[in-house]
Amino acid sequence: MEKKKGHLIAAIEPGSIAQEMELEAGDYVMAVNGQELEDVFDYQFLIDDTYIELTVQKANGEEWLLEIDKEYEEDLGITFQSSLMSEYRSCTNKCIFCFIDQMPPGMRETLYFKDDDSRLSFLQGNYVTLTNMKDKDIDRIIRYKLAPINISVHTTNPQLRCQMLHNRFAGTALEKIKKLYDAGIEMNGQIVLCKGINDGEELERTISDLSRYLPYMESLSVVPVGLTKYRDGLYPLEAFQKEDAEAALAIIERWQKRLYQRYGTHFVQASDEFYILAEREIPPAEQYDGYIQLENGVGMVRLLLDECREALEDLTSMEVSKDTSMDVSLEKREISLATGKLAAPFLKKICADIEKQYPHVHVNIYTIVNHFFGEEITVAGLITGQDLVEQLKGRKLGSELLLSSVMFRSGEEVFLDDMTRDDAQIALQVPINIVKSSGQDFVRAVLGLKEEHKEDMEKEKEKNHQPYELEELI
Repeated sequence: MEKKKGHLIAAIEPGSIAQEMELEAGDYVMAVNGQELEDVFDYQFLIDDTYIELTVQKANGEEWLLEIDKEYEEDLGITFQSSLMSEYRSCTNKCIFCFIDQMPPGMRETLYFKDDDSRLSFLQGNYVTLTNMKDKDIDRIIRYKLAPINISVHTTNPQLRCQMLHNRFAGTALEKIKKLYDAGIEMNGQIVLCKGINDGEELERTISDLSRYLPYMESLSVVPVGLTKYRDGLYPLEAFQKEDAEAALAIIERWQKRLYQRYGTHFVQASDEFYILAEREIPPAEQYDGYIQLENGVGMVRLLLDECREALEDLTSMEVSKDTSMDVSLEKREISLATGKLAAPFLKKICADIEKQYPHVHVNIYTIVNHFFGEEITVAGLITGQDLVEQLKGRKLGSELLLSSVMFRSGEEVFLDDMTRDDAQIALQVPINIVKSSGQDFVRAVLGLKEEHKEDMEKEKEKNHQPYELEELI
């Protein structure tokens, strides 16, 4: 059977234009203004008008041409079967540091898919290498003014980039950055730093080269390569040691100082792992330029520390306020939390501050060693259910166990190894509370505050703002 060229409608939003036009799940959108659609970006660009013509093929085979008058940028209320409205583009590189190549066998199939799709850069913040992008893809980004695009650069040395990505076209792909810069497209860069390969003088070169694309290259993160125990047959990479982290930070901080003086931005940022490995203090918030690369682990610790401190200060102000009935229950409360080696020292500090302010609360903090991927992996987001259960069985867990939401598949209650939250609760005989990533959520979870108390905290915080501060937030 010949595959339809259109895009299958999965659902129609009630009360929307699409429902008014009697469109239904199972229909196909064939074109907008006579133009066939490659993907979601064509669709969004073409419908952003006050008058459009929509060509639809109904489920029974009838073809409709709908003339639609609407508000500019008003959505039609159509959900497509695929969010991209096309297939995902897989990676054509064989990077020497690729984490997916280091995955153990037998895990769910989706964990082995390597995406390098520029469209996911705009939709989900994914980083792309530019190696599978054609000139027409770059031209479309420029025409639609899609931004920002997140780019895995790693090095600006063309020959070295070809070696690191194991792709003979990887060096010439860097020319696309210049084309995006000339068109004023905002970008963010990423360097996965590999010891003895793209560090030292090569790191200096890469920072120098990319800083020339300011202000459109808005930020550059430097993260250490992650190494699992499953590296048989792969490129021989070494883990960073304290002196390596210190050397990388020296280069990064020298460039931060230079670029801040010239442009008013620090531009290049080291991920939190470098500061922890070097046994250095996490920099203050102002050094992170608004936390542009938070998802790369750049400034996550600083933001969490500051948010928790502010949440505790808010609670203190509410407890002495005459305008609120807010109070924290003084019943004895003992709970536990489990995390990776990276975050454990900081969570211990936060919990110590909470326990000092609320002596009736006690938190047992357990550091989970990553046996599944290897002990070099220290982040909470790669902790599996089996490691968690194995290391917490028989431990003192209290009335509930707090786990970060990063340990679970997005939107679900499933660990990386497919163990569910319910499985872990049954095995450990304790309720598991999945905590969001913000400091306020963490403090509230530790104290056992209910949702209505969260609303009280938000109202109190808003009440304490001065008018000029509110203007800055709106």
